Amino acid sequence: MDWVSVLVSLLIGLCSGAVTGLMGASGVLIVVPALTMALGLPVHVAIGTSLAVDVIASVVVTYTYYRNKNVDLRSGVWLALGAVIGAQVGSIIAVYIPEFELSGGFGVFLILSGVGLWRKDVRERLHLFTGASQIIETDQAAHTENIKVETEKIVLTLLIGFLIGIISGIFGAGGGVMFLLVLIFILKYHVHKAIGTSTLIMTITAASGAVGYTLNGNISLIIALIVGAGTIIGGRIGATYANRASEENLAKIVGLIFAILGIIMIIDQFL
Repeated sequence: MDWVSVLVSLLIGLCSGAVTGLMGASGVLIVVPALTMALGLPVHVAIGTSLAVDVIASVVVTYTYYRNKNVDLRSGVWLALGAVIGAQVGSIIAVYIPEFELSGGFGVFLILSGVGLWRKDVRERLHLFTGASQIIETDQAAHTENIKVETEKIVLTLLIGFLIGIISGIFGAGGGVMFLLVLIFILKYHVHKAIGTSTLIMTITAASGAVGYTLNGNISLIIALIVGAGTIIGGRIGATYANRASEENLAKIVGLIFAILGIIMIIDQFL
């Protein structure tokens, strides 16, 4: 690689890491098009390389959110387990859905979600129900009941993760965003904790996907390491800012990115 390619790879990683740090979603929507257009990589290699980059970025971002106590480890692990299984089912279903309708529909959904996060009444409703995902604390006398609650919570989280996985398998690159949407709108997480937990889930699922692409030889390790170096810087900056930002400002930033990604996905269908 010449120095221009190295510089471009670093810039790609910087942008991808910043997006992951800010909203806990995969940077695949940035990395894959950039690697194919700027560096001329075959699309399968670009996807495999992007997954490897996602792992690097997600580990850095997850650690930053974890240090700020914005990662729900218990829910995150069970959600990820359910998602890994569900993604296989989703990938089978996706074969029977026209690509135009799939990407266009998800683009519209992202725009609506982004607009929703900008509306004050929506944020207030989210804040009102925040805490629904928290572990219920009981005293020693209610230990048996607590075990029952925890078991039900694990089963429910696995089921939700499985459903997220199906959606992720159907929408592909949109899966990382879907994790965040479900954590915020269904499980009622605070935006900060939703982003941190979403990134943890993405770390696990991206690693699973990266292994598969590596075994098939569809990955460029050198480019992954260079882009990954950029994501470490971008992810650290994005995650640090996000953890310091107010819940309202962070919700608006995430909403804006949702809307932009949604518009890009829709426009891409007509090009």
